[in-house]
Amino acid sequence: MILKHMLNQSMTLDLMFQALADPSRRVMVERLTRGPASVSELAKPLAMSLPAVVQHLQVLEASGLVKSAKTGRVRTCQIEPKALRQAEQWITERRILWERRLDRLGAFLAQEDAAKKGRECQCRFGSISIRRHPSA
Repeated sequence: MILKHMLNQSMTLDLMFQALADPSRRVMVERLTRGPASVSELAKPLAMSLPAVVQHLQVLEASGLVKSAKTGRVRTCQIEPKALRQAEQWITERRILWERRLDRLGAFLAQEDAAKKGRECQCRFGSISIRRHPSA
């Protein structure tokens, strides 16, 4: 059951990142973060035909990032915050994992550097003998 959930989540994330891989679709998502917009409004800044915009929107809808509703002759699209949170959570988990790994690496390197400096001091001062004055 857990494996099935992980596979479903992985497929959903794959679709989301695939959808976000295209610059035109990212422009649409960026616009939708400011609020709902019609298909024609989303098409304005893009140098492509309306049918091409609709195809891009279908990819975004299939990924779960965008949902749309038709009222009369106007199709209005809006962002799906839950899907964005899922992608954000996945990215955050990896960021935390890598920050911890890099912190451990930094601590290890600092420890190695300190140990190396300690060995260098022993080597430099190892042949020097310090004599005590008899009156001390």
